[in-house]
Amino acid sequence: MKLYNVAILGATGAVGQTMLKVLEERNFPIGKLKLLASKQSAGKEINFKGDTYTVEPVSSESFEGIDIALFSAGSTRSKTWAPIAVEKGAVVIDNSSAFRMEPQVPLVVPEVNPEDVKNHQGIIANPNCSTIQMVVALYPIHRKKTIKRVIVSTYQAVSGAGAKAIEDLQKEVKARFEGEHYTPQALPASIAFNVIPRIDIFLENDYTKEEMKMLNETRKIMHAPDIKVSATCVRVPVFIGHSESVTIETQEPITPQEAKQILSSAPGIIMEDDPKNNVYPMPIDVEGKDDVFVGRIRKDLAFDNGLSMWVVADNLRKGAATNAVQIAQLLVDYGLV
Repeated sequence: MKLYNVAILGATGAVGQTMLKVLEERNFPIGKLKLLASKQSAGKEINFKGDTYTVEPVSSESFEGIDIALFSAGSTRSKTWAPIAVEKGAVVIDNSSAFRMEPQVPLVVPEVNPEDVKNHQGIIANPNCSTIQMVVALYPIHRKKTIKRVIVSTYQAVSGAGAKAIEDLQKEVKARFEGEHYTPQALPASIAFNVIPRIDIFLENDYTKEEMKMLNETRKIMHAPDIKVSATCVRVPVFIGHSESVTIETQEPITPQEAKQILSSAPGIIMEDDPKNNVYPMPIDVEGKDDVFVGRIRKDLAFDNGLSMWVVADNLRKGAATNAVQIAQLLVDYGLV
């Protein structure tokens, strides 16, 4: 078996750590492994497959001899280091928003558009976490019935904002019970026992950047430039697992039973849809899992050809790390590295 030299930039972060777990679980054929981070995080020791690795400060020499570089260190670092890694011969799979909408950069969800990886020019973008789980659920229906319109409200876990946001929720809940005040450091407002109807910055149209990502990325991934998507993205006091209430309008009529049949045989989807017996997806149950869970499929009462559903996934895994490792596996399977 051919082995591949892999680097992870952002190895000490929540997504970087999850990437390592997924690589190990899937027994990805790694020859040499390099764990990279900023100077502040360099020097930390991380165990992988029984061996201890020391995190190195990223430099241009870090990517010498690297075949695949998994990036999860934010847009600024991606814009700096991705071109350097490509110049050194690596294929970069980037988890930030830095390159997602660049025309020459494939934006890939393996269950939806795996062939797009063949068009890469050194960089492949990993989509936004909330977009990934939505398109996995929508694309099988879109292929059969053509989706015209999507209205989605998200309920996004604090881990989507990074390790410091997880700490915010932990510390604020503790402070509340002890009758003390805690000011969140990574989130724009109090998160304990609260919901925040804002993720990322507000734009001129009063939608947030996160909400517009769901529109623009869905169009690019599904090759559906005319699909309409209206999103409201909300942060909720959950540690891991994004949930989405999704309503679609299709060109042709579709029944809930048809949708269930389509989704039951679709890759990467697990149906949990038995509301009479209280069976439906919840974030606490999907943590640590790689699939997208779908339930509460029902006829929508606002659109003639409407359908509503509930979509849940682990945002650190399928929403980030697992999707990136799946892309790396596509590169191997297609002989592109």
